[in-house]
Amino acid sequence: MGRIQYAAVARGAVVMAEHGDAAFPNAGAVARQILDRLSAGDGGGGGDCNVSYTQDLHVFHVKRTDGVTALCMADDAAGRRIPFAFLEDIHGRFVKTYGRAALTALAYAMNDEFSRVLGQQMDYYSNDPNADRISRMRGEMDQVRNVMIDNIDKVLERGDRLELLVDKTATMQGNTMRFKRQARRFRNTVWWRNVKLTAASVFILLVIIYIVLVYMCHGFTLPSCI
Repeated sequence: MGRIQYAAVARGAVVMAEHGDAAFPNAGAVARQILDRLSAGDGGGGGDCNVSYTQDLHVFHVKRTDGVTALCMADDAAGRRIPFAFLEDIHGRFVKTYGRAALTALAYAMNDEFSRVLGQQMDYYSNDPNADRISRMRGEMDQVRNVMIDNIDKVLERGDRLELLVDKTATMQGNTMRFKRQARRFRNTVWWRNVKLTAASVFILLVIIYIVLVYMCHGFTLPSCI
């Protein structure tokens, strides 16, 4: 299972919060260059996009929606499904927490608080097997398809304009409903399993109590106790 080693949330080229592995001190600098070039490439328009770029054995994944950009760096073993599920999660948490304040916030205004959230979710998506199962379900709702890869080193050395690797596929309503139905069925299955387990435990406990009473009261009808 691959690891996510750096993450940030930004508005345009303005980083509002970030968290990174100390083993990769240059990740933030590369991330800011990517944000600068993305902003310059679309004239600061901030259109929605999902993009990925390689640098050596690491891949930078970017998700921009409604003017807020979530970015992460992961090793190549992480693939794309888990990093984009992480970005979807982070983007949702950030927007829910800060709302319209994100549209005017200064650089690193949310760093003290939200960097801890980034660190926690980086650890979860890097180490918890459940993260991959959840990301597969989310993949049906919002697939990251045909995301081409460009090489950051080559682009930065030449100074060429980064070719945006755009996936503007909107979330399909049918997939959304199917995901909701699957999630509902899963919750119902877990609930019924817990109910059955509880009922079985109570039944077994009652049987044990009855057997003890039969022994103590000298008969199945409990003659000496009634």
